[in-house]
Amino acid sequence: MSEFGFLVSHPTGNNFVRSLLKELESQKKLIRFFTTIGVGYEARFPLNRLQERRGYEIPDCKISRNWKNEVQRLLRKGNQQSKRRWVDRSYELLDEKVASKLTEHSASVIHAYEDGAASSFQRAKELGIRRSYELPIAHWKTVRLLLSEEAERYPEWEPTLESTREPEEKLLRKEKELRLASSIICPSDFVRQSIPKEIRDKTPCKISPFGSPSSIPVEPKPKDLKRGPFKVLFVGSMSQRKGLADLFKAMRILKGEEVRLSILGQPSMPMEFYRKQFSDFIYFPPTSNLEVTRIMQDHDALILPSIIEGRALVQQEALSCGLPIITTPNAGGADLIEEGMTGHLVPIRSPEIIAEKIISLADNKDCLNDLKIRCQQKAKTYTWQSYARKIIDMHS
Repeated sequence: MSEFGFLVSHPTGNNFVRSLLKELESQKKLIRFFTTIGVGYEARFPLNRLQERRGYEIPDCKISRNWKNEVQRLLRKGNQQSKRRWVDRSYELLDEKVASKLTEHSASVIHAYEDGAASSFQRAKELGIRRSYELPIAHWKTVRLLLSEEAERYPEWEPTLESTREPEEKLLRKEKELRLASSIICPSDFVRQSIPKEIRDKTPCKISPFGSPSSIPVEPKPKDLKRGPFKVLFVGSMSQRKGLADLFKAMRILKGEEVRLSILGQPSMPMEFYRKQFSDFIYFPPTSNLEVTRIMQDHDALILPSIIEGRALVQQEALSCGLPIITTPNAGGADLIEEGMTGHLVPIRSPEIIAEKIISLADNKDCLNDLKIRCQQKAKTYTWQSYARKIIDMHS
């Protein structure tokens, strides 16, 4: 067994969990992965049928499953509030299971994620196991402060600000997890700076940016080709947490300009609500990653004026497609911006500046081919392997 053996816990898995598991396995440092529904290679029938959606590039024998509540969650119908409670319960039950199993494994580190670490970290501390904590979004106090301010700025958008209604017991769990952690991983400096200073002063906090998807070669467009309107794209949940009200205001400022807006994402309100705010946009419902890439390639820039994020992956997805981005520091991708080359960084709550930067890009359409190449070069500097190694190296 490796000198630095890791246990990893996450209920559903995602790109960054998969990347960490893959790198740990390649370094022979993975002892066990705790999840709800998941399969590795060499899984037998019928588990192997889950490979496409819940598969991991690790041996199946290293996966410990806690599937019952997750199956119930997936089958259950209900409103968004009810669904969130079931998600929270999946996190809590898995966390409790991990806590009960820690003595069965000779691990030196347990790596877990926000909302799923309170019980396991408490037990790990008692056993002298290091607690590696990944905080994917800004600290809850920053989230609550900024979103409560948004509810005052745009009262009609308040129903889209779901994070303002998290129960107090969940917030207490978040705080307990942070204070039990022996190291904290953040995807951006915005997230790191949101952590209370007294925690940052005593607990090592490291930034490990997410990786980018593979770039697809950009076909240059002839510079003398007559172009249509400048097409901007918003991708994400249709909420003011993502700054959509500010983008709509920017588009109203640009009325009469040759600029067209498309939105790809999940509505938080009936579509009539959004059309009342700004009617002239093309809507795409949530779709496959392949189709998202195709839609991105048919646009000229991504706009993400987020109020609160951790590090919105869509920024690097857009850069990989050759799209310059207009984004805020709070979207967690300030390091992605080479001003005027890979896009523009704008303050939060600044529709006028968003409009100005859209026009700046639109007025330089002849440079778009060069910008596309630079955007893809920037995206390639962020890899999933580098992300995973930074986490592992904190404990080596």
